[in-house]
Amino acid sequence: MMQESETLDIVEVRDPANRTLNLDALRSFVAICETGSFRRAAARVHKSPSAVSLQIGKLEELLGARLLDRDARHVALTGQGETLLGQARRLLGLNDETLALFRRSPLAGRLCLSAPHDLGVTLVPSLLRRLAEVHPGVHVDVRLGTSEAVQKGITDGSVNLALFNDVGKSTIRTQDLFSEPLKWLVLNGGGAVQKDPLPLAVAEAGCAWRDAALNALQTAGRTYRVAYSSDTSMGQAAALRADLAVAALPLSLADHDLVEAPSHYDLPQLPLTHIRVADDGSELARAFVALITADMRPRPGVAAE
Repeated sequence: MMQESETLDIVEVRDPANRTLNLDALRSFVAICETGSFRRAAARVHKSPSAVSLQIGKLEELLGARLLDRDARHVALTGQGETLLGQARRLLGLNDETLALFRRSPLAGRLCLSAPHDLGVTLVPSLLRRLAEVHPGVHVDVRLGTSEAVQKGITDGSVNLALFNDVGKSTIRTQDLFSEPLKWLVLNGGGAVQKDPLPLAVAEAGCAWRDAALNALQTAGRTYRVAYSSDTSMGQAAALRADLAVAALPLSLADHDLVEAPSHYDLPQLPLTHIRVADDGSELARAFVALITADMRPRPGVAAE
């Protein structure tokens, strides 16, 4: 026969007021929001994609709210997910700050990191936050430019770290973080892709994606014109949404409005784009690279996207 105390224990476990958010699940949720992919998030938190999906399912069950809209290719935050994201970052920040009080790193100093504009907006902030959690004594100055200028900073010694997009083989010593396909993206149902010459939205000269697009079109003998220029993929995407142009962009940027150009338009094949990091060999730079690669290294059986 069940004792009264046992009954009370069960009631307390079921009481929503006594339930606690799982910080590991919150970390996975934030990783999904920052990478835009369950697979890349899984690699960052060293779990399988199915384990991360299970975490999110339990988190949604606990909160009684749908946090993410997802299909085979895309992940988007719901309104409730937007609310949780800010709270999750604060909770994780307090957790990591508390741990740092007891496990302070001896590393200290200043680094100069160079990155292209897109990565400066999407990837760099989360990496800097992670560095501050693990090595709070290391301070980083950030310079943004084209992928070509970023790599030049490493070769001429003006920066300690270079984080950049690249296609093909790198001309400098680097470590690959992750890769994904470049695709011709167009407005769903739009007419820009039918025009001749083909109107393009590109970044400035020196951008790896621009070079890949122009080289592919020139090799295929396809006529084109630069109709819109922007330093960021967000600016190029805006031109696509206005049906002013097409663009060679990572497939992860596709959504309900921006889709891969249908095959009957016969646009040339594009290469993979790689996110790479290079360093000057200094102790601080190598520590940062080790932290980045450890966070993004897939576990056995987990493929990076």
